[in-house]
Amino acid sequence: MKIANTHVVSFHYKLTDDEGTTLDSSEGRDPLTYLHGTGSIIPGLEAELEGREAGDRFTARIEPKDAYGEPDPNLVQEVPLSMLSAIENLAVGMQLQSQSQSGHVQVLTVAELRDESAILDANHALAGVALTFDVAVEGVREATEEEIAHGHAH
Repeated sequence: MKIANTHVVSFHYKLTDDEGTTLDSSEGRDPLTYLHGTGSIIPGLEAELEGREAGDRFTARIEPKDAYGEPDPNLVQEVPLSMLSAIENLAVGMQLQSQSQSGHVQVLTVAELRDESAILDANHALAGVALTFDVAVEGVREATEEEIAHGHAH
């Protein structure tokens, strides 16, 4: 069965950057399983999986525009340290969570600490990074009506 919309797909992967550094891998874990066509994985990888079948192995390089996008300077903000005073041992690289009034949770990375302020970056950590996936498709099946209604694999 070829991968198409409303199919549940399971695959193992190794994710590396252009320097060959491993950023993530499913090695030693269950394969990643998702409902194809729902935007559950980055668009470039979903497009590369389209039409493949169980047993296929391939390598795909995904440009930032088809992965996590380019860094958006509007997602970087300077805040007074007084707003972060409840956080112990605040340090560059620390990730914080912020919740909007609508309940949306946003991850912020401390990009820089200054005398009176901190620079917080809400861009995805992989924004601007070209990604290379080594993929092994493990399984493809029709989604159930419930999976389609819920928009994800069960």
